[in-house]
Amino acid sequence: MKKPDAQKNGLRILIVRISAIGDVLHVTSVVHNLRRLLPDAEITWLASPPASLLLETNPDIDRLLVWDRRPMDEASTHFDLRGCWHELKKARALLKPYTFDIALDLQGLFLTGILTRLSGAKRRIGIHERHEGNPFFMTEMAPDIQDPHKIRRYYTALAPLGFGPETFEPGPVLVLPETLSGFAPQFWAAHGIDTARPILMVCVRTTWPDKNWPPAYFGEALAAVPEDVQIVFSGAKGDAPYIEEARQALKANHPGRASLSIAGETTLLELAALLKSADLLFTGDTGPLYIAEAVGTKTLSLWGPTMPEIYGPLTEGHEFLRSPYECVACCKTRCEKKTNGCMKALKPEMAAEALQSFFAH
Repeated sequence: MKKPDAQKNGLRILIVRISAIGDVLHVTSVVHNLRRLLPDAEITWLASPPASLLLETNPDIDRLLVWDRRPMDEASTHFDLRGCWHELKKARALLKPYTFDIALDLQGLFLTGILTRLSGAKRRIGIHERHEGNPFFMTEMAPDIQDPHKIRRYYTALAPLGFGPETFEPGPVLVLPETLSGFAPQFWAAHGIDTARPILMVCVRTTWPDKNWPPAYFGEALAAVPEDVQIVFSGAKGDAPYIEEARQALKANHPGRASLSIAGETTLLELAALLKSADLLFTGDTGPLYIAEAVGTKTLSLWGPTMPEIYGPLTEGHEFLRSPYECVACCKTRCEKKTNGCMKALKPEMAAEALQSFFAH
């Protein structure tokens, strides 16, 4: 996809960040700065669904190339070398028509290293992140820094282009298409939600098992929310059982308290439109947290195996609840102790107090 006015006379730059939702939104902040600092550059982004959907109307890129990494991941899981080769050929064919002066690999994987090499860019700049053999494909590496936050570490890729940390301005970018301009009011009206009253959206699941807060804890915490606040649970279709557990806990702690589940009813961009119309998102560390930040919605988020100092929103309007547990910030997708102790140590009353404070203003 190329924008009609994409003719530029500056550097031809490829951004390689194919997934995931939160990380892609993190990188939009870097690309926004790149566009601000090099307005004449032609910027192309290689991304994979579903995160690529968030880039379709991004004003800072001239071209979006969509390569679905999921078949590649499936082939890799089954050691299907022929399948892997087939998917890489698709990526090569996608990149072949274009010439790039510079490729910025802002993911740091072995796979993205291959994709960056396939771009044909003479300068291929990598970052000090996960490595996994990634530097083998780079012509140069960005400087390492002490700052742990992912966005600022991604931003180091601009250092070889002459831009240091003092030029960085935070803020992810997500522009909704015009087709969704009236979506939120219509959706809420169809579901009995009054937009004149506060809307609290809740996301109870994350993609990492050990980042998940017990669903019943959500219900207990939400029981403290004022009556005029409308509680809406969002998520994928598969999240429905966990949402129902949270709703049952809410009813048990506050009999008669109404809530709504819209699990599986929206696309990513439709969810973004709904979040933009909400007053607050209550969530763990997951993609919707960063979608909410990008559309300007305030958030209250829960942190255990990950840290807001590494992943959290850098803009204002976001409150973090950190686990008091002794074992935290392991950054593991699954708890090695098999207890999920860090998330369980975040008690419902801690979140209840924060929610009451927010809606008391």
